[in-house]
Amino acid sequence: MQVLKVASRSNPNSVAGALAGVLEKDKIAELHAIGAGAVNQTVKAIAISRRLLGQEDLRSLRVIPGFMELTIGGEARTGIRFIVEM
Repeated sequence: MQVLKVASRSNPNSVAGALAGVLEKDKIAELHAIGAGAVNQTVKAIAISRRLLGQEDLRSLRVIPGFMELTIGGEARTGIRFIVEM
């Protein structure tokens, strides 16, 4: 499963394009976001990708959010993981 890392500065349209490409190929993707801004950009990207994929039906994509623990620079961080399936 391909992992896309999303930052608060990420362009949601660009992330949506990358997500749509992964979903068309593999039917599943994982997005990682750390911080409120990154989570916001991730949710926007998922919504935009539905339009890019022509999946306007509310049941077209399945999104499973969850927590993840990471170590960045020796410091433990908590992030949000989004599993997106077509």
